[in-house]
Amino acid sequence: MGVGSLFLVLTACQPEPEMTSPDPWPALMEVPAGFPAVEAPEGNEFTQARWELGKKLFYDPNLSLDRTVSCASCHRQDLAFADDRPVSTGIEGRLGTRNSPSLANVAYHPHFTREGGVPTLEMQVGVPIQEHNEFGIEMIPLVERLAQDPIYEQMAWEAYERPVDPFVITRALSCFERSLLSGNSVFDQWERGENPEAWTASEQRGYDLFFSERIGCTDCHGGFNFTDYSFQNNGLYAEYEDPGRYRLTALESDRGLFKVPSLRNVALSPPYMHDGSLETLEAVLNHYSEGGKGAVNQSPLITPLALTAQEKEDLIAFLESLTDWTFVQNPLFAQ
Repeated sequence: MGVGSLFLVLTACQPEPEMTSPDPWPALMEVPAGFPAVEAPEGNEFTQARWELGKKLFYDPNLSLDRTVSCASCHRQDLAFADDRPVSTGIEGRLGTRNSPSLANVAYHPHFTREGGVPTLEMQVGVPIQEHNEFGIEMIPLVERLAQDPIYEQMAWEAYERPVDPFVITRALSCFERSLLSGNSVFDQWERGENPEAWTASEQRGYDLFFSERIGCTDCHGGFNFTDYSFQNNGLYAEYEDPGRYRLTALESDRGLFKVPSLRNVALSPPYMHDGSLETLEAVLNHYSEGGKGAVNQSPLITPLALTAQEKEDLIAFLESLTDWTFVQNPLFAQ
C-alpha cells in the first residue's frame, strides 16, 4: 500500500482536526522539506502492518511488569513525545535517573541514550523495557505475556511473518518511532517562504542572534534537526553526580558529557538538561549567558555571553517558533 493510501486508511474515521497550520496533516513517513531520507535497517522497512503493531505496543501498559507504564507514559504526544517531569516515574513509583528526551525525529539519531551507548533504535527500545526503574520486566516473560493475546499474534504474523518474539517487539516499536517526523514549525514555514505573516520581528532578531558567531549556538545545535549529536559538558555543575558518557567509556575526559539534544519543539518539553534541573528556557539562557560552572571537562564553547534581557526574550521567541503544532496534534499518532 502506498503512502497516500495509508494516509487515507488511517484518517478515514478521524474527526476533522482543529487546524493550526495552513498545511494538511503530513502523511506517515513523508519526509519534511530539507530533511534527508529516513533509513531503516534491512528487515524492518516501513510497512503499515509494522507501524500499526508498533503503535499498539507504544501505548500498551502491558509492556511493564505491573501493567501500569507504557512508552507513552514518558513520551507524550502533546509534549513532542517528551515528558514534563525532571525524571519520569516507572513501575511502583520508581523514579528514573535522567530526563526523558523527545522522540521527534529520533529516526535520524546516530546513537541513543544520553551517553550514546546504544547504536540502533531497535536496540534502544529494549532498554526501558528491561530497566529496573522503568518497565522492570525481562524480555522473555514479556514475550510470553504478549503471545497469549491472539491480536498480537495475528499482528506479528502480518507484520513480520513470525510469532511475537523479541525481534518483533523491538522492530515494531522502532518502526513506529521512526515515523515521528517533525518539520512543520512556524520557522520551517518561514524558511520555505510560507505563511510569512506568522514570522515576528522578535523571532527574526532571535534567529539572527542564534545563528551569529557571537553566541555560537549552531556550534552544537546546527543542522536541520538543531543538533550535531555530539557529546558535550556544558558546565551545568562544577562537579557532576551523574558521570554521563564516563559511565560508558570510563574515560575521565568523558565525565559529565551528554549527547546534545535537538531543539525542535524545545518550548514544549521543560524541564531541561539531562536531569531536568532547569525549569524554563529563561533559566537555560541564564546558564549559558553566565558561562557555566567551570567543570573540569567543560566545553571550551561554553563562555560567558552576557545576554541582555531583550536578547533573551528574542532567543526564546525564536526557540518557540520551532514548535510544530501539526506534529503534536496529528491524530495519526494519538492513542
